[in-house]
Amino acid sequence: MNNKFDALKDDDSGDHDQNEENSTQKDGEKEKTERDKSQSSSKRKAVVPGPAEHPLQYNYTFWYSRRTPGRPTSSQSYEQNIKQIGTFASVEQFWRFYSHMVRPGDLTGHSDFHLFKEGIKPMWEDDANKNGGKWIIRLRKGLASRCWENLILALLGEQFMVGEEICGAVVSVRFQEDIISIWNKTASDQATTARIRDTLRRVLNLPPNTIMEYKTHTDSIKAWEEFHGLVNSSGR
Repeated sequence: MNNKFDALKDDDSGDHDQNEENSTQKDGEKEKTERDKSQSSSKRKAVVPGPAEHPLQYNYTFWYSRRTPGRPTSSQSYEQNIKQIGTFASVEQFWRFYSHMVRPGDLTGHSDFHLFKEGIKPMWEDDANKNGGKWIIRLRKGLASRCWENLILALLGEQFMVGEEICGAVVSVRFQEDIISIWNKTASDQATTARIRDTLRRVLNLPPNTIMEYKTHTDSIKAWEEFHGLVNSSGR
């Protein structure tokens, strides 16, 4: 990845401030622990719009993931591989992140950008996602950057008009094609999924013959488990 993107990666040191109540600590160590604790809590301070900024209806978080194709992944290793870029609460904060990020069309290998509402992880198993699904559109190479920008601007601008149903969106860069998807909470709500599909078609200006597939996360998990069960049983 280039330096611009690397500079945006979240620096999560995993500080848990252990032993802060240990009565044998020296005064200086106690002070340092309290200072570290204060810094750690300020890291997690709520993201809010700045003065004179234009607030979004929801806070959103950018994530990035990359993996080696063909290498089996567990749910745990997948979660460890997702890197949080940052959270924003206003139009201006969004552009500060986005203007320094690599465009999907310039990514290489097996990479994904995720944009999800704050507090929702881009994982099937997340509580907000587990009963939902996603619309999937496969793109020929060269279209990912424009489609991704159009999609996330529509998302932030609340153009889908389905209340709190939208969880987030993903652009997946692969070797021979790129994939755009938008995730929603309730797979069984056919009226909502149809509205999302129609809005998606409009904001991406898709040709009428474009194939759009809706897949529930339950089906995705089942397919993943079956595939990895076959792989494991074959001794690979």
